[in-house]
Amino acid sequence: MRVKTGTVRRKAHKKILKQAKGYWMTRSKRYKVASEAVLHAGQYAFNGRRIRRRDIRKIWIVRINAALRPFSTSYSVFIKKLKDNKIELNRKMLSEIAINDSATFKSIFTSLK
Repeated sequence: MRVKTGTVRRKAHKKILKQAKGYWMTRSKRYKVASEAVLHAGQYAFNGRRIRRRDIRKIWIVRINAALRPFSTSYSVFIKKLKDNKIELNRKMLSEIAINDSATFKSIFTSLK
């Protein structure tokens, strides 16, 4: 007598269909289409997490650059001076300081040679 996959397969299919809930048209109803949609969604989510980190870093750089405009200098020159003076502040902290505490940011800028 042969053992069929019945309950195991049903469980696997239900798992995929549950993940695909709310997807468009047959992507949420048919197993084969839903499984492909779930795989693609996972890939998009994985890539999106990396892209989000890039975007946040870009925002920090834009904020620092905007804070440096009154001092008539650019972001690249400022970062070079920080590295030359061995000041190790990351871009996140610099952007927070630039937004929330302009006096401290000005003192950081004036301390550079």
